[in-house]
Amino acid sequence: MDSVPKSRHNGFTLIELVMFIVVVGAGLAGILVGINRAVASSADPMARKQALAIAQSMLEEVALQAFTYCDPDDPNAETATSPAGCTTTQAAKTAGETRFAVPQFDNVMDYNGYSMSPIVDITNSPIAGLGAYTATVLVQTTALSSISAASGDALLIRVTVNGPGSVTQVLEGYRTRYAPNAAP
Repeated sequence: MDSVPKSRHNGFTLIELVMFIVVVGAGLAGILVGINRAVASSADPMARKQALAIAQSMLEEVALQAFTYCDPDDPNAETATSPAGCTTTQAAKTAGETRFAVPQFDNVMDYNGYSMSPIVDITNSPIAGLGAYTATVLVQTTALSSISAASGDALLIRVTVNGPGSVTQVLEGYRTRYAPNAAP
């Protein structure tokens, strides 16, 4: 018989244990970095949703305004079939109008170039929690289907809202001129 006892392998060597700790530690660190990023940016969906709600509200406010050849305050607003039928120019009527006080914006074009920071309601009162947001409105003539840009009968309304964390939301909508001011 063999006089050398056979060694039994029970447990792990020190090298195996250290390697296991290093591999598990690296994997755990990677997972924790991913979780940290997810938690740190978890407010982003809220900021995006809020920016979208602001943009939708502003776009709807602008699109619901009149779009006629004359300013709605002009006595010929309902009968004019071209800018020549107005008693004053649109630019002259827009001067002095604001979103908040009389005389108030009453035409889509009144909003061109309008901006607000922070976000305020129609009475110019700041809305709680929206101090970090800004909004701007651009209104320009555009071509739309069979309507040429040169006719001025179609408008592109672009609302841009910027919020916390570099959130930017842009919404666009179209507005067309409607009767009774349609050209003959």
